[in-house]
Amino acid sequence: MIASTGGAITTARIPVSDGSAMLVHVGTPASGKATGGGILIFQEAYGVNDYLREVVLRFAALGLVAVAPELYHRSGDGRVGSYDDPHEVIAPLTKALTPEGLGADVRATYDWLTGDSRLGVDAKRVGAVGFCMGGRTAYLANANVPLAAAISFYGGRIPAWLDLIPKQHAPLLMFWGARDETIPLDQQREVAAAFDAAKLVHTQVVFSEAGHAFFRHTRSEMYEPRAAGMAWAMTIEFLHQNGVLPGA
Repeated sequence: MIASTGGAITTARIPVSDGSAMLVHVGTPASGKATGGGILIFQEAYGVNDYLREVVLRFAALGLVAVAPELYHRSGDGRVGSYDDPHEVIAPLTKALTPEGLGADVRATYDWLTGDSRLGVDAKRVGAVGFCMGGRTAYLANANVPLAAAISFYGGRIPAWLDLIPKQHAPLLMFWGARDETIPLDQQREVAAAFDAAKLVHTQVVFSEAGHAFFRHTRSEMYEPRAAGMAWAMTIEFLHQNGVLPGA
């Protein structure tokens, strides 16, 4: 059942194949604005917080049904951290995640999004986007469900999951910051080279002036407006080019 949480965001509790249940945060287009497309939105390490819920609404405003699953649901609903928390506070939550568990969460979210006729989402027009930890999860999602497009914002540690390359379904768009101290340029280049070697359809964008989390406008010391604006415009075009949004 979908329950209101205030504003334009709703939540649903959906089953996962391992027997757990997961809250998903849902943004739906305004009346008459739906395009028939949908998008999975994957959280940073800080959980489905106010910032990510704002991102959900931003995609819903494009005419997409946007869904952000709570990837920490096995540790309890609503687990979010503060951006001021030291790494030691968040680390136990991130370390508890596994590729198997994340894959189950992705499949559950995709099946719910495309299987509920009230949402009106075409299964062939679903994309995914994620930020940091969620950027890596968008890449994993592209190996678990038949996405039309996958977008990663500064997704770290993807080289540890290069075994997923043969399972990729959709074209990938990846954004990086040249000044990102958490994802060095060598790691960014390793990902691009591996995708090239596998002949994947992918686009790699490196912003010379940007560091990590450059899209997160709620942190002025990290936000880079030029990179964020260009990345958003490219994201919209990528969704058009790959059928998640109708042709421009």
